[in-house]
Amino acid sequence: MKKTTGELLELLKRSPNASSYINGASDDLIQPVPLSDYLARLILERHMKKSSLIRPSGLDRGYVYDILAGKKNPSRDKVLAICFAFPLSDAETQQLLKATGYAPLYARLGRDSVILFALQHSLSLIEANNLLYDMNYPILE
Repeated sequence: MKKTTGELLELLKRSPNASSYINGASDDLIQPVPLSDYLARLILERHMKKSSLIRPSGLDRGYVYDILAGKKNPSRDKVLAICFAFPLSDAETQQLLKATGYAPLYARLGRDSVILFALQHSLSLIEANNLLYDMNYPILE
């Protein structure tokens, strides 16, 4: 059975050292997946072409291909731009962020909550950026 984050924090507090915690919690820890592998799986599952991500992501063509090839480690904002390009739901975006080692969107942060709203309402990246701009938050670029 998977432990909750609270249970993992309690186990961490009670552990005499980091290695005993890691050994005891190993089945419950997220094992990060390379972003390029995760995106390749999504492209395959959705029967997409890699090129179909370029325009809606707003990113440079070569940069997107470098991300997909695992040659570039993009910022969280650029990963979010790619999530809008698929498009992914808010839950799918959160899963991608967690699985690839990026911080998930946090509803208590104003900018993150606007991005979550945009994902929940299936807004395009342009629409999401307009909303961020209108609310005085940095856009995704």
